Amino acid sequence: MRGLGTIVNVITVLAGTGVGVLLHGRMPERVRSTVLDGIGLIVLGVGIASFLETRNAVFPVVAIVAGGVLGELIRIEDRLEALGERLRRLVEGDASEPAIGSYVERDPDELAVDLEAHGDGTTERSFVDGFLIASLTFGIGAMMIVGSLQDGISGDSELLIVKATLDGIVSVPFAAVYGWGVGFSALSIAVLQGAITLLGATLGDSLLDDRMVAELEATGGVMILGIGLRLLDLKKVKVGSFLPALVIAPVLVALFAS
Repeated sequence: MRGLGTIVNVITVLAGTGVGVLLHGRMPERVRSTVLDGIGLIVLGVGIASFLETRNAVFPVVAIVAGGVLGELIRIEDRLEALGERLRRLVEGDASEPAIGSYVERDPDELAVDLEAHGDGTTERSFVDGFLIASLTFGIGAMMIVGSLQDGISGDSELLIVKATLDGIVSVPFAAVYGWGVGFSALSIAVLQGAITLLGATLGDSLLDDRMVAELEATGGVMILGIGLRLLDLKKVKVGSFLPALVIAPVLVALFAS
């Protein structure tokens, strides 16, 4: 069912927000860290499974290399991070305070320190902060883009459900600090992921054949592996820089596949 991943994502964020508000920031750091490690291992498995969809590994390899070069030249990941920082400063009004990054970007100990420093999430300002910070955390990343495209193209919501699990978990400590504003980030998730899923469904039906979809999923699988490595703190892979590879892979298939 196309769109199932986005529906599940909205539900998990709302549920995690409810739990977080009840916990009031008392979730043990060791528990959160262990759970995220487990999710990181699962993400690695999903990435490997997606890569095995390839029918010719040359296509994802060339797409990843060319996409990575292009992504670094136009500094995609840096621009995404800068956008998030500008929005944070606009809301916070404090240029000196470091932004709270995503679960992919931040070390668990650093995140815990930031969460402890932001109060109890009961003020109007905390509500706005919670909405914007959670929207950025859950809405900017390769996992969301790849997962939404896969959901739209093939109806495979597996990756978005993994993302939904991550978002639900992370929304608990966020909501314990920022309050119900975190739950309203579900609106951002519904709009953004829904639009990309619709785009994937349109492209899949009209422009992409099965071979293109297979190599697109394989290329996305390599990027998913990078996300898993970051979750496990093994390597800070700049996954965002590889986003052009998702366009390059099907183009290569169209040009060179027999």
